[in-house]
Amino acid sequence: MRCILFFCETAVLGYAYRMDVQPTQKQIEQAIHFKPFDVMASHYEMLPLGRPVARPTELEGTGRIGAVLILLYRHQETLFLTLTKRGDGLSTHSGQISFPGGRQEDGESLEETAVRETQEEIGIDPSMLSVIGSLQQVYIPPSDFHVHPYVAWVNSNKKPRFTPSEVEVSEIIEVPVLSLLNPELRQTQRRKFRGNYYDVPYFAIQEHQVWGATAVMLNEFIQRLNAVLT
Repeated sequence: MRCILFFCETAVLGYAYRMDVQPTQKQIEQAIHFKPFDVMASHYEMLPLGRPVARPTELEGTGRIGAVLILLYRHQETLFLTLTKRGDGLSTHSGQISFPGGRQEDGESLEETAVRETQEEIGIDPSMLSVIGSLQQVYIPPSDFHVHPYVAWVNSNKKPRFTPSEVEVSEIIEVPVLSLLNPELRQTQRRKFRGNYYDVPYFAIQEHQVWGATAVMLNEFIQRLNAVLT
């Protein structure tokens, strides 16, 4: 990182950024819809080696379908992104870092799923939100889930009041968006899955490791923002 006069720049993936200039809602919208953009390249950067990007054809049925919400809000002129730590008592992905979200219910759109689950998990009133777009869906092999990420903006310039579900959420993690541009957040750890060892990429955010599908979706969001901010 280098500082010049009253602002700092940092280089990430070949780009340079002013770290004191907060992204606007318009820039976020531009990032989500930015073309051309290599979605799969951004996904592969955070996928463990050997993990499938699509549902194996030999599996029966169609798998489960769900949606998550990348929630953005401003507080004291800083743009934040919201993550959650899943409750330790949950049957799947317990204790992991994720975006609020869950399984689609009958009769609702995927966008409605993302908003409803966000209300249930962290208590955000849907009337406070503007959904401004979506990212590429991600397949999660362990739970056989196709997850569709949506991006929403809180319609105020103040921090929303969070009311986390006692069962589903053990912690709400509020992350300054510009901090995600720090290349030192990208790390790798060797993990054992089903008897084999893999090098698993993750984001080191605060004291947490953000890996798996959440890291994949987060990386697409970051890289799209990268493309707009340069």
